[in-house]
Amino acid sequence: MMTSTTDTAVRDTAVYDLTPGAVARGQNFFVQWLEGEGKTFDAHSAREMLLLLPEHGAEVRVGNGVAQTVSGRSVCVLPAGDVTVRPEAGGRAVLIASSRDDLAPGVACNENDYASPDARIVGSEAGYRRTHGNGELQVIAIDDIRPPADKPRLKMLQTDTLSINWVEYQDARDRSKLSPHSHTDFEQGSLAIEGHFVHHLRVQWGADANQWRDDQHLEAGPASMITVPVQLIHTTEGVGEGRHLLIDVFSPPRKDFIDKGWVSNSADYTRA
Repeated sequence: MMTSTTDTAVRDTAVYDLTPGAVARGQNFFVQWLEGEGKTFDAHSAREMLLLLPEHGAEVRVGNGVAQTVSGRSVCVLPAGDVTVRPEAGGRAVLIASSRDDLAPGVACNENDYASPDARIVGSEAGYRRTHGNGELQVIAIDDIRPPADKPRLKMLQTDTLSINWVEYQDARDRSKLSPHSHTDFEQGSLAIEGHFVHHLRVQWGADANQWRDDQHLEAGPASMITVPVQLIHTTEGVGEGRHLLIDVFSPPRKDFIDKGWVSNSADYTRA
């Protein structure tokens, strides 16, 4: 629910833990955590989907085709339609889509955040069209992607209606080099896959001081997601030792990143 009618209005948000099979959402996207010994997951979307395989592989079948074995540390761009995913034993995967008409209404763990849509958010259909390989399963090895020269922690990919930042680094993030920012017309989903994080949040000050809020510093462990609302200043800090893997989710795709040449598979698409 919006706290104000001004342009600086920000809804409340929280970090949601994701159990196996759980779904979290933004206004324009759905994220499902796939995990379970020998379990098979089915999905359907009218648009392309992304399947993240952060460590282990999975068996993937598109439509009525033959199941393919896909290696871990990869991202699959899945064509519109039906898909079946069976993660390797002990493995975990993530399915991201801008539409999931197969999901029951209200199934997302943060569904109450979207009781009132935010009219400022640009629709996911304002996206891109695939120029070749349409209808095919695309498998992209993460370790083959070259990050932008000035952003060595980030690897970026897109579909017709989505884009992600694969953010991976070792040990704690340098606290003197955080990146607080906000977005005026789209949300950002931040999915923690490995490591521990603190999401730092600050509501911008408007003219009405009665609407000002204290800063928040929300802890997030593996298998958790926060969807950052429009106009909320945010940055995420990886804390502690070890590997950190965070996936930022956007819909429609980040045109600013695409135009800068940062999105590794952007040559497969043209503006719709």
